[in-house]
Amino acid sequence: MQTLGLSNATPRTEGRLKSLFWPSIRNSSDVDYLGVQGYWLCGIVAIVAFLSSLAAGKPVLGVFVLLFYYLGGVGVRERSRYAAAAVFLIYLIDMAVGAGLIRVIIAGVLFSNLRATWVAAGWNPESNEAIRPPRMEDSWSDRFTDKLPPWLWPKVRVLFYVLSIVFTLLSVVGVVAHFKNR
Repeated sequence: MQTLGLSNATPRTEGRLKSLFWPSIRNSSDVDYLGVQGYWLCGIVAIVAFLSSLAAGKPVLGVFVLLFYYLGGVGVRERSRYAAAAVFLIYLIDMAVGAGLIRVIIAGVLFSNLRATWVAAGWNPESNEAIRPPRMEDSWSDRFTDKLPPWLWPKVRVLFYVLSIVFTLLSVVGVVAHFKNR
């Protein structure tokens, strides 16, 4: 369909690994793709952190961690620099307690996510290439990544700000207590 010009999807300008670790933006489809990528990345981190909390026997903390990272992903999808920075900072503080190769890679990807969100938020909306691609709702995945975040973010933005401040303080106190008890 692309050869007939009937598809409204613009192909990405770079490969998946490059867009994951060092993304660049050449058109509005790249901006949209980076938002979706950041949303899913934060969602995966939310689920892994939740499962880790459950395994550690802390289900209440797990629910709050899940909520924090998921809402951070919603903010990233909506180009919130604050949300991307908060997710990266909390993960970095948490990584101080126990770092492994996988956690270092995830931290690197979250840093790249922060950079991508920063670049995407500064994308020039006045240029001809800045026309946003339509947000689809054809499939469950489209509704979840394209329709839910713009509806949800204005309603939970303040909650996320408060939650991020509380998590930062609790994480710092937890790291200090961890190293004090060693």
